[in-house]
Amino acid sequence: MPASNNKLTYLDLFAGAGGLSEGFASVGYHPIAHVEMDQDACSTLKTRESFYYLQSNGMKCKYIAYLKGKITKESFYNLIPDEILNSVICETMSDETMPSIFERIDFAMERRNADHIDLILGGPPCQAYSMTGRARKNMEGDPRNTLYKLYFQAIEKYKPTMFVFENVPGLLTAGNGSYLNAILSGFRARGYELDYDILNASDYGVLQNRKRIILIGWQKGSGHEYPTLQKLPKVYLVSELFDDLPALKPGQQKNAYTHELREGYLSGTGIRKKNDVLTWHVARTNLERDRSIYRLVIQAWNKDHTRLKYTDIPDELATHNNKTSFLDRFKVVAPDLTATHTMVAHISKDGHYYIHPDLEQARSISVREAARIQSFPDDFYFEGSRTAAFRQIGNAVPPLLAQTIATAIN
Repeated sequence: MPASNNKLTYLDLFAGAGGLSEGFASVGYHPIAHVEMDQDACSTLKTRESFYYLQSNGMKCKYIAYLKGKITKESFYNLIPDEILNSVICETMSDETMPSIFERIDFAMERRNADHIDLILGGPPCQAYSMTGRARKNMEGDPRNTLYKLYFQAIEKYKPTMFVFENVPGLLTAGNGSYLNAILSGFRARGYELDYDILNASDYGVLQNRKRIILIGWQKGSGHEYPTLQKLPKVYLVSELFDDLPALKPGQQKNAYTHELREGYLSGTGIRKKNDVLTWHVARTNLERDRSIYRLVIQAWNKDHTRLKYTDIPDELATHNNKTSFLDRFKVVAPDLTATHTMVAHISKDGHYYIHPDLEQARSISVREAARIQSFPDDFYFEGSRTAAFRQIGNAVPPLLAQTIATAIN
């Protein structure tokens, strides 16, 4: 694809905390702007953009100082040019707001000396297409169902050579397939050829079973095609994600590694790098009753790989009368498998579905442990509260999956 200033440029829509963007930026793509409605996620995007700016200008030490709390957020942002910070557009995408959003994107292009956008990334919020979302309530009429039409508007205006549209596999069957058909026909009507596949992040270096539909399109006649992605052998265990992190009690925080960086999964993927600063290794508080359940869940897994159902929990520990649905509401992050179960945004509500495997700790996982499961690098800092950080992580595309896609289409 052609590029501005020898770098492939991209626009990041429905950006979240930037998991998809991180994969592309990590291999040299150049972001023009990110559009996201969540304020905490936008702050995270600004901080990550600041990281890349400082790193490219030999000032990473300033970023480290910020992570260590030696300089304030205000002082940190004062180091960053306005065009970097303002490239994060904190706005809800709608028919009414798109004209002003396009004005801000155009301004970002001008400030970044870009005369075109090579690639558009993103996928609309997936609750309207997810199986759990459809199980919780009637999604008919939900405005999130048709947010893909705003993606069309960006495609029409900027005419990128390619685009990457991601979402949950439930998109295939939502509305009996009508939504997917509308998306495919809409892109084709705008001059794009395209194809899609359901990718499991566990096949591409992420220690998590997380399936996403990845739809890739390219301008007709451009000579592109859906890339062949090389699956990786599954040789690492989930336990390696936690190996260098200190033990925590519920509610405790410890931001110091237990040992120096060693060869293995963390170093091989770049999730942890030399001289990294550990942040967000903080666990939420847990009720003693819940910890008692956690111990039973951990012991059952350690004994014979049994997943306890809610109906297996002693009556004196049970707090819900519903024993016919959501029976797997307590689940340990299995350390002896090559991939754990899917990380979802509900982790921001409680940690019962992501229990640390250490019986002595008997707690839900920390923010950093959740980030590692999603393959975020340790130098990726999440802004906002602990709840906000969990939500951003749960909603994200794993950066290592995104990196695989970015490398394949370059």
